[in-house]
Amino acid sequence: MYNPVVSMSVDRAPAGRPFSVLLVEDDRADAVLVEELIADAGADIEVVWAPSIQEAERKLAVARPDCVLLDLNLPDADGIKALDQVAKNDVTMPIVVLTGLNDEHFGVSAVAAGAQDYLVKGRVEPDTLHRALLYAVERKRAELTAVELHASELRATENARLERGLLPSPLLLDDPGVDIVAEYRPSRQFALLGGDFYDFIQTPDRTVHVMVGDVAGHGPNEAALGVALRIGWRALTFAGLRGNERMHQLERILNTERPGTSIFATVLSVTISPDDLSFNAVSAGHPSMLLHGPDSVEWLEPKVGPALGLNGHEWPLNIFELPPGHGLVLLTDGLIEGRSGQGTERLMEAGLLELARTYAHLPGREFVNALIGDVERRAQSVGGITDDIAVVRVERTAHG
Repeated sequence: MYNPVVSMSVDRAPAGRPFSVLLVEDDRADAVLVEELIADAGADIEVVWAPSIQEAERKLAVARPDCVLLDLNLPDADGIKALDQVAKNDVTMPIVVLTGLNDEHFGVSAVAAGAQDYLVKGRVEPDTLHRALLYAVERKRAELTAVELHASELRATENARLERGLLPSPLLLDDPGVDIVAEYRPSRQFALLGGDFYDFIQTPDRTVHVMVGDVAGHGPNEAALGVALRIGWRALTFAGLRGNERMHQLERILNTERPGTSIFATVLSVTISPDDLSFNAVSAGHPSMLLHGPDSVEWLEPKVGPALGLNGHEWPLNIFELPPGHGLVLLTDGLIEGRSGQGTERLMEAGLLELARTYAHLPGREFVNALIGDVERRAQSVGGITDDIAVVRVERTAHG
């Protein structure tokens, strides 16, 4: 089989290699005419000829051309069917169709069906053909950019909806007696929010309930599960469930809502008494808390039950005191697993505590923002944080 590769001098070729065209044309005489037109255009264009759709598919499997010149009348496919068969091999590939003098309407239909342009045999000049090939590439690039922009807008809309579910507005009474700071940073690696979530509400008896949680993994499924758990926690709290029973019901929610049996979640739930300095904490596999006081930071480590989704039954109830002027900092593991700033080494609990102590003198909101900001800066050398970060700090006010 005659299968020439024709190369010529350069005009607007991709850097480092000639512009490549796959010519799909069953009539060898017509194929030679097209090759001569390209040669006369004085462009550095490499032409590979395929006499059929079947042969074109074999060549496309080996190398991707910059553009396809496609005759719409072939022995193994014609019309829009030929276009569809070539396009299915690579939806990002620009295609210019060739039609006969009496079949110009096929060219118009092909453009409507996805081709970037059409040319009528016998009416094509070298410069016209050259421009058509270059413009087809640019049109296809513009189409793909528009599609990607639309997809980005859809992702942003979806992200905003998930964010409203994962990161709710506080539901507190007037003069609640607490000051709460909540911050969230999505990882730079993922377009969507992950499964980190938090909530804080106050029941009619003025008890303040705070929680943070983290669904293992990233993406819309994990985020949706995080929303279900957060809403479930809020509903269970208002229904009067506390401690072990609340975690048991959250376990049931996770088992019902999760898309796969391998997905689990960690949750830390804190209940702050309105009558004294006491608060209790129940942890389902979640990281410990920081106790931030005037010029001091310490880890506060409750006894931990199993993460949700691991068929747990018992979650210990831990009772602590929150001294005046101290804030309780609940966080997700994105902060603990942040980079230390030395290669790929991670902070972990000891490193995070040391870092937090350098900002201990700052008031609540400034402390939280400085801590997160430092972790983000340390991760810049490795492309940014790779896990979402959620931090909630709660402190009794003078009225609390």
